[in-house]
Amino acid sequence: MRRFLLISAFILLMIACAPQPTDSIPQPPDLLPYLTSTPVTPLRTPPSLIAPETPLPTPTPFPYTVQQGETISSIALKFGISVDELLAANPQVNPSIMSIGTVLQIPSKPQNLSGEATPSPAPFTVEQVECYPTSNRGMWCFVLAHNDSPDFMENISAQITLVDSNGALIVTQTALLPLNILPPNTSLPLAAYFPPEIPLNAEPRIQVLTAIRLLPGDTRYLPATLHDTLVEVGAGGHFAHVSGEVRLPAESIPAAQVWVAAVAYDEQGRVVGVRRWEGGGIQPGGSLRFEMTVASLGGVVRRVEFAVEARP
Repeated sequence: MRRFLLISAFILLMIACAPQPTDSIPQPPDLLPYLTSTPVTPLRTPPSLIAPETPLPTPTPFPYTVQQGETISSIALKFGISVDELLAANPQVNPSIMSIGTVLQIPSKPQNLSGEATPSPAPFTVEQVECYPTSNRGMWCFVLAHNDSPDFMENISAQITLVDSNGALIVTQTALLPLNILPPNTSLPLAAYFPPEIPLNAEPRIQVLTAIRLLPGDTRYLPATLHDTLVEVGAGGHFAHVSGEVRLPAESIPAAQVWVAAVAYDEQGRVVGVRRWEGGGIQPGGSLRFEMTVASLGGVVRRVEFAVEARP
């Protein structure tokens, strides 16, 4: 009997020491636009894929006012464009001294300045399309892309066109991944934000634009891995604090930049939020800790999945 009690106590001790989700995380002050004032129901529409040869509507730039705590990098990620594209559209703006209230022109589609023909995109699977109205009558849309191939894929993009119940065009945007690459057998959402005013009955139409399959041994990306990831779901389940460690093998060359993407899913497996963390360099055999908060645009966060990218 005494041996049974000792074993039971040991098991209880191991359970108590294991990392557990917590609801005591304070509400972060700067989660917008990933967090709306009230929970919303996503627009449940089946993925409507447009054939690649279908002519695309031409999107137009729109103004955006810089808010407190925002940078050129965070604004570019918010609207699914690159920093270079954002700077090119705003040559008068110095990103180092950009102030609150600065009005930027947001290019809603990357331009093919060379005019050269673009190759047909490599195939990837569109697993789901989720759109969430925001409290200011804007809308976030996520296109969950899955890489079925054994190779990494790069420069994945898709065009999201919102139409009304009659099929008439409302607006169109280019959606991009939070990373430059999509690893093999991995899913990541392409995201696009549509500024107000977006009707609640808007429906998404999706067209794949670009996707390039990388050759094995591409030296632009390093073999970084994630370890000791921890997810702590906050009060009400509408945001999660995540952390972990990025490691670089000893046989690698040094990494100058590291990115980690965190994707939040609800209990139905729908994408409800995405966040990207940017870090500095890592020496071969070294590690770098990351920490961030990802918030839900829709239902309660049930799980968070991660992906990492490191470049020399």
